[in-house]
Amino acid sequence: MSANNSLSTAPVLNILWRIICSALAGVCIYASYEPLGWWWAALLGIALLIASVYQATWRVGALMGFCHAMVLYVLLLPWIGEFVGIGPYLALCVFLSLFSLVLGAVAPAVLQLRGGFLAFAMVYMLVEFVRSHVPFGGFAWVRLAWGQIDGPVAYLAPLGGPALVSATTAVLGACIWKGVRAVFAQPRRFQMLGGVVAVLLLLSAWPMIRPERADDLDTVTVAAVQGNVPRLGLDFNAQRMAVLENHAKATMGIDQPVDVAIWPENSADVDPFADPRASALIGDAVAEVQAPVVVGAVTRDDVGARNQVVAFDAEGNPGEYHNKKYLQPFGEWMPWRDFFRLFSEKVDLAGDFKPGDGDGVIHVDAALLGKRIAIGIATCYEVAFDAAGRDAVRAGAQLLATPTNNATFGFSDMTYQQLAMSRMRALELDRAVVVPATSGVSAIVQPDGSVVQQSRIFEQAVLIEQVPLRNTLTPAVHIGRGIELGLVMIGAICLCIPWLTRSRNRR
Repeated sequence: MSANNSLSTAPVLNILWRIICSALAGVCIYASYEPLGWWWAALLGIALLIASVYQATWRVGALMGFCHAMVLYVLLLPWIGEFVGIGPYLALCVFLSLFSLVLGAVAPAVLQLRGGFLAFAMVYMLVEFVRSHVPFGGFAWVRLAWGQIDGPVAYLAPLGGPALVSATTAVLGACIWKGVRAVFAQPRRFQMLGGVVAVLLLLSAWPMIRPERADDLDTVTVAAVQGNVPRLGLDFNAQRMAVLENHAKATMGIDQPVDVAIWPENSADVDPFADPRASALIGDAVAEVQAPVVVGAVTRDDVGARNQVVAFDAEGNPGEYHNKKYLQPFGEWMPWRDFFRLFSEKVDLAGDFKPGDGDGVIHVDAALLGKRIAIGIATCYEVAFDAAGRDAVRAGAQLLATPTNNATFGFSDMTYQQLAMSRMRALELDRAVVVPATSGVSAIVQPDGSVVQQSRIFEQAVLIEQVPLRNTLTPAVHIGRGIELGLVMIGAICLCIPWLTRSRNRR
């Protein structure tokens, strides 16, 4: 009788162990993202995820993949609930987890292949690619690469961009699983685990041995202006003029010459081309600082509402502008608005902004340098999209800026996660990045991804720093997209092999 009980409880214990393992995988990958930034935890997370699906049925694998993803996204994305409420936040977590449900379902078959642990890493990359592109432009915010900004794998970004960083992280995590499994199966095969450790140590040494760059065109003095908001929460938009006044006041307080001052997204939430008072405030700030001011404004044209970044020259005249191209679905625009209104009236909280086009570059006449410079703009959510930065750099951007508005998300992790993306872009594209935020965190990032200045959340601050201008094009700019598509194709092939093999065996 006791033997029968043992047999009946064995599958339950097996499932329970797998669930714990998959949940820990989610916790570990979450810990790799900012503000914790434990980059090495992502490698353990991948290893634990493989352990949870290895030799499972496809149904159990699907459950493990879903469990892993739900734990990860519930921990990573609570800032979305600050904006839309807990219901839509959990709905997004469930939707994103469906991609990992598919990953978990196919993983047991993929892991049975020769070199299956590497095939799993490629299939993981395939799933990340699909999730980052569909639907409605995808959700690239949760790419594995963003958690590696403080780790050695980040230094692969100039070669292949975030895609290569994600793929390498997944491969190293898979190697850890393979190495540990080999040690437990055959202790004499300890050299496999030792090889993984040696690779990690070599990657860790790379930042110390890589050659220093010395090809700066010049340097400019930039000011990142964080005006702050009157109070927290959704209602800050009701005080749009006060936000604009804060940024104008902070700019007028700059007590040293600068080449250009950069304001955050929505710092002029009152259209300066339609409101004389808003226009006058910007003009006063420009006159006081005696330098061009790049302003994040909400404007309207014949197409509709625009989330715009516009440069005002040292005389206060508007010049070149960038209309945000990659708009946040369910925030700045609402897909299928009439359909989703059947489920919640909150869909009408979403904006109706229209996407722009162009390469994201605006030119300003640097006040101290005495010549025209090109600034590549990726407004807030755009920083998660590879094309935003790469298109700007190809078009001649010598400096990058990520104006952002994070006030709605309070003291959440969102702003730190976004700063990690700006740092990755600096490293990938070999450009300094200026990050002005309405309420923080604002930062100045050097081309090597290091943060030289950073503000706190919900304070008024101005960060002033000399940064280099560069015109180099990294391999990631030239072939990053090709590398990503190549990795995705390998993942698709690895996904198909088990079924092709099974079909041939049946024949």
